[in-house]
Amino acid sequence: MGDDARLDTLFDADRQKIDRFFHKLSDDECREWLWDWQVWGRKAQQAPDGDWRIWLVMAGRGFGKTRLGAEWVRQQAEDDPDARIALVAASLHEARSVMVEGESGLLSVGSPDKRPVYESSVRRLVWANGAQAFLYSAGEPESLRGPQHSHAWCAGAKRNDRERGLGRN
Repeated sequence: MGDDARLDTLFDADRQKIDRFFHKLSDDECREWLWDWQVWGRKAQQAPDGDWRIWLVMAGRGFGKTRLGAEWVRQQAEDDPDARIALVAASLHEARSVMVEGESGLLSVGSPDKRPVYESSVRRLVWANGAQAFLYSAGEPESLRGPQHSHAWCAGAKRNDRERGLGRN
């Protein structure tokens, strides 16, 4: 679905424009439309265009940082069966309760039939195509030594340093 699929293009549309929009979509696109983040997410919540290595999102409570992170990870996993994604939070509890099981976490986003399976005993999510994501704690940085990852989503790690009084000048 292209840029014209964004939800904001339909806000002021008349019935004919809406009908034309849906008529252009394939049956699969119509089914997926409800779950397509390119449609529902705000422009500021979309990954930047181009070839980039780091995408920093500094925003306040309620911006949708968790949702945009989960949607980005979901897209990487769906697009790349060989993806090995590191999910790093301030603690393992936060990684699981927010990034994985939270209302905007990985088990809640995307089409229900494409969601990953969470294997809590090994702190791993596995998508049907073989892509995997692993949970880590920023409080245990040594745990990231060794494993190879193609992508990473780090959430709230710096906040943990501030809470402990680290990182002050």
